[in-house]
Amino acid sequence: MLPPQLVAQHMGALHPVEQALVLLLAFGPFVLLALVVWLRRRAERREDSLAQSQTGDQAER
Repeated sequence: MLPPQLVAQHMGALHPVEQALVLLLAFGPFVLLALVVWLRRRAERREDSLAQSQTGDQAER
């Protein structure tokens, strides 16, 4: 059995602001990472399509 000073004390339910902060800290980095990956992939697709259209224009000449 653990000594009383080492037992974590429950402090009750979290305030709604605290709950929101916990969720933000827990999931915020993953949401931000997903947003960055999505934006980069979209930009790369746009660059690839632009490069292909320029290559196609040069091939026609």
